[in-house]
Amino acid sequence: MRITDLMIQETMIMDLQATTKDEAIDELIASLNRSGRINDPVLFKEMIYKREAESSTGIGGGIAMPHAKTTAVNEPTVVFAKSRKGLDFEALDDQPAHVFFMIAAPEGAGNTHLRTLAALSRLLIDSDFISQLMSTDTPAEVSALFDAKQAEAAEKEAAKEKAKAEKAANAASTSTTGQQQNTSGVIVGNANSEDFVVAVTACPTGIAHTFMAEDALKKKAQEMGINIRVETNGSEGAQNVLTVDEIARAKGVIVAADKNVEMARFDGKPVLQRPVSDGIRKSEELIRKAVNGDAPIYRSQGGNTKEEGASTGKISVGSKIYKDLMNGISHMLPFVVGGGILLAISFLFEQLASPENPIVQLLQTIGGGTGAFHFLIPVLAGFIAMSIGDRPALMPGMVGGLMAVNSNAGFLGGLAAGFLAGYVVIGLRKLFKGLPKAIDGLKPILLYPVFGLLIVGAISFYVFDPIFGSLNTWLVDALGNLGTGNAVLLGLLLGGMMSIDMGGPFNKAAYTFAIGVFTSSGNTDGAWMAAVMAGGMVPPLAIALATTFFKSKFTEQERKSGLTNYVLGFSFITEGAIPFAAADPLRVLTSCILGSAVAGGLTQLWHINVPAPHGGIFVAALANHALLFLLAVAIGSVISGLILGLWKKSPTLVK
Repeated sequence: MRITDLMIQETMIMDLQATTKDEAIDELIASLNRSGRINDPVLFKEMIYKREAESSTGIGGGIAMPHAKTTAVNEPTVVFAKSRKGLDFEALDDQPAHVFFMIAAPEGAGNTHLRTLAALSRLLIDSDFISQLMSTDTPAEVSALFDAKQAEAAEKEAAKEKAKAEKAANAASTSTTGQQQNTSGVIVGNANSEDFVVAVTACPTGIAHTFMAEDALKKKAQEMGINIRVETNGSEGAQNVLTVDEIARAKGVIVAADKNVEMARFDGKPVLQRPVSDGIRKSEELIRKAVNGDAPIYRSQGGNTKEEGASTGKISVGSKIYKDLMNGISHMLPFVVGGGILLAISFLFEQLASPENPIVQLLQTIGGGTGAFHFLIPVLAGFIAMSIGDRPALMPGMVGGLMAVNSNAGFLGGLAAGFLAGYVVIGLRKLFKGLPKAIDGLKPILLYPVFGLLIVGAISFYVFDPIFGSLNTWLVDALGNLGTGNAVLLGLLLGGMMSIDMGGPFNKAAYTFAIGVFTSSGNTDGAWMAAVMAGGMVPPLAIALATTFFKSKFTEQERKSGLTNYVLGFSFITEGAIPFAAADPLRVLTSCILGSAVAGGLTQLWHINVPAPHGGIFVAALANHALLFLLAVAIGSVISGLILGLWKKSPTLVK
C-alpha cells in the first residue's frame, strides 16, 4: 500500500496559518473534518491532547507528528502540512516545527494500514528527505516525492532479498548482513564487529514513534559499526521479537519505550530504560552506553519491572502519590460503576415491590456489600500497593484493604494499607538483597508473601484499623449532622472541583471523597455523589449550550463538536469539555467552575441523594428528588453556558 493512499491531497495544507501549537492542532483537525475522514472532532481532539500529555509529538528536527487511534476516525488518514515561518510545538529539541503529519487511525486499523504508517515514520528520519519536502509547493509535488521515496525503498528491499536468496546456502551469513540497513528482524551493523546490543521500542499508540526510534537506532548503529537487533512493540503487537540467544549475547539492552514492555527476560543484563523520544534523538548516546555496559543491572523479582539503581527521570513526591492512587482508583472503578448501578436499580425495585422481592435480593447481593462493593476497598488498596511495590505487594495490600472493611476503618484505612503494603515490599527487597543467590527464587513465592502479609496485617490490626475506624465513624457522623449552610458550602466545593481540571487530580479527589463517604455510610447516603455528579455533568452541557445559542462565537467545527457534548454531559463524562478548555482555558474553566459549584451547592440545599456512583441522567430517576437533581444540573449548565457565550470572543477577533 502506498503512503499517498493515506496522505490524500485534498487534506494537505501547504501554508499552515497557525502560530501556536493549539492553533496548529485545530487547523489540522479541521482539514480532517472537512474531508469526512473523522466523525467526532471533539473526541478526536481529546485523544490528540491525551497523547500530547504523555510526551510531546514534536520530535525535533522541525517535525511534529500529532496522532491518535480512536473510534472517531472513519478512514486511516495522514494530514500533511507545512509552516514556512515555523511555530513552537514544544519539540524535544526546543526548535520550531515546520513540517506536520497528523495521523488519524481508526480503532480497528488493519495491518496493511499500520505497516504503511510505520513506513511513513521511518522515512522521516532522513533529514535530506525533510528538506525536499520543505521545498515543495503543491500537494501533487508532495505525493510525487513520497511515491518516489517509497519506490526507492522497495527497490532496495527487493535487491536485498535477492542477495539473501543467493546466499541461502550459508545461513550464518544471512543472519549478519554486514553494512546493510534494513527494516526486518535481521541484525544491522558490521558483520566483523563483536559489539552487539539489543533494543525494544514502543510508544502508547504504536503507530509513529515506535518505528522512528527503531530506524534511528539502526541507522546510528550502522554508522558506528555496531551490530543491533531492534524489537518493535507497535499497534500490531511485538514484531521481530528478541530471542533468548540474542539477549544473552548482547553487551547491553536499550528499552526506548513510553509504555510497559516485557522486562523479565532482561534479568541480569545492563538495561537503559529511556523514553521513546530518546531512541529517536539520542540514539548514539544510547548505543554507546549499551555497548560499554554503562547501565544499571536489571533484576526481575516476582514480576518486578524496575531496575536496581536505575535513573529513569525524577518525579515529585506528589506526582508519585497521585500516580499510585490513580492506579488503585482505575482498577476500582469497574466495581464502583457495575456494583453501584445494580445496587441503585435494586433500590428502585424495592420501592415498587418490597425488600423481600427476589429481584431486589439478587441485585443487592451482586452489587452490594457481599458482592461488587465488598471488593472496592481491597481492590483499591491492592493496586495502590502494586503500583509501588509491583506484584509481590498486591496480596498484602488487598488483605490490608479487606481488614479495613471488616474493622470499619473503611476507605481511609484501605488507602493507608495500600501505601503501607507497597513500601513494606520495597523495604523487604532491600532487607533480603544480601541473601545468597541460591534462594532468590524463594523471595517472590515465600519471603515477600509471608513477611509482607505479617507486617501489613499487624500494623493494620493494631494501628490503622482502630485509628481510621474512629476517624471514619466521626467523619460519617459529622457529615450526617452538617447544617444546611455547611452542607451547601461543601457541595459548592465538591461541584467546583469537578470542573477545575476535568478528570485530573482535583476532579478525582472530589470523586474519591464522595465514593469514600458513599461506601462508608452503608451505601444509602448519596448526597455527596449527587454534588459531584451534578458538578461533573455541567462542563460538557455548558459547552453544548454555548455552541448552540452563541453560534457566532464558535467556528463551524466547534459548533459540530458541541453537539457531541450533549450526550457526554448527560452521561456524566466531564472529559468531553477538555478540547474546548485546552483551546481557551481562562474562559471555559472559569465559566464551568462557577456553574458546577452552583449545581453542587443546589443538590445540598435541596437535600438530594443519588444512590449510584455513575450514570448521569440515566440514574437520575433513582434520586430521592429526581426532578430537583435535573433542575440543579440544568441551572448550573445554563449559568456556565451564558457566562461562556457572553464572555467568549468571536473567532475573527481572537488573537
